[in-house]
Amino acid sequence: MSEVTLRTAGITGLGMSFPERRLTNADLEVMVETNDEWIVERTGIKERRIAEKGVPASHHGAEAALAAIADAGLTPDDIDMIIVPTVTPDMMFPSTACIIQEKIGAKNAWGFDISAACSGFVFALEVARTHVMSGQANRVLVIGTEIMNSIVDYTDRNTCILFGDGAGAVVVEAVDPADGGIIDSICRIDGIGGKHLHQKAGGSLHPASEDTIRQGMHYIYQEGRDVYKYAVRGMANVALEVVEKNGFDKSDVSLMVPHQANIRIIEAAQSRLGLADEQVVITIDRFGNTTSASIPSALQVARDEGRLKKGDLIVLVSFGAGFTWGANLLRWCRD
Repeated sequence: MSEVTLRTAGITGLGMSFPERRLTNADLEVMVETNDEWIVERTGIKERRIAEKGVPASHHGAEAALAAIADAGLTPDDIDMIIVPTVTPDMMFPSTACIIQEKIGAKNAWGFDISAACSGFVFALEVARTHVMSGQANRVLVIGTEIMNSIVDYTDRNTCILFGDGAGAVVVEAVDPADGGIIDSICRIDGIGGKHLHQKAGGSLHPASEDTIRQGMHYIYQEGRDVYKYAVRGMANVALEVVEKNGFDKSDVSLMVPHQANIRIIEAAQSRLGLADEQVVITIDRFGNTTSASIPSALQVARDEGRLKKGDLIVLVSFGAGFTWGANLLRWCRD
């Protein structure tokens, strides 16, 4: 049996797409009992983008995908795999990956969706890495895309302030190891967290009915204190773990790109790694929590701000419903 030569996978293209409409904290003050100071202090959010009614996750996902493909200097024909982490798919089936594949004309690609909530992008990036490393795929699109307003109860002040809509995408392909690439990932789940953060209805346990709609079971349900407690520990620990596992010191980290859920959770992970403010990408103030879209879009924001440099050691880290959590470690491989 011949020896398998593993390739190095790296991110070669970035793209994002957000709705034009902004829902500010001042807007929410009119809708529910809350205020700007309370929201900013506890979450770091000032505004979030909201899609118009009838706009599905595939719309912004396709736009972000095309932007990432162009950024990588490719065409849709070059893509041979599409992975879409999302908790707000267009429909239960077919997968949003299938819908986006048709929309962008990636006729040579196969793919699927991943349901890992806010950790979806971290998980999907690891799946993409392993497929490229093994030669099972050459160019993979990972598209985090969410229309969170479709499952938010805008009479619940504890959850409606948090979430926004949008998409972020990356292209993953084989790169020269001398240039960098994705080094490693750690991905974990613990089903104990399911009761603290979930959507009660819409699946086979509680199919949609007049009763489930009347009881608001299709909205996000969250026990904020419990989620916060687990998230602070999970994100902070896994970020440091992936660094030390690969022989680096936390002082080697150039940039942390965290899931944008809550500014306090981000600050806990930042403290664990001993990073300065300029070493942490923050977009929650302008976009809110966009679940699987937050990390890939934050990567593009970091690049647009001149904060991504070739050779930088970067940690991507997230925590989400399930519970799910994880981190990717990579060395940025583009100029």
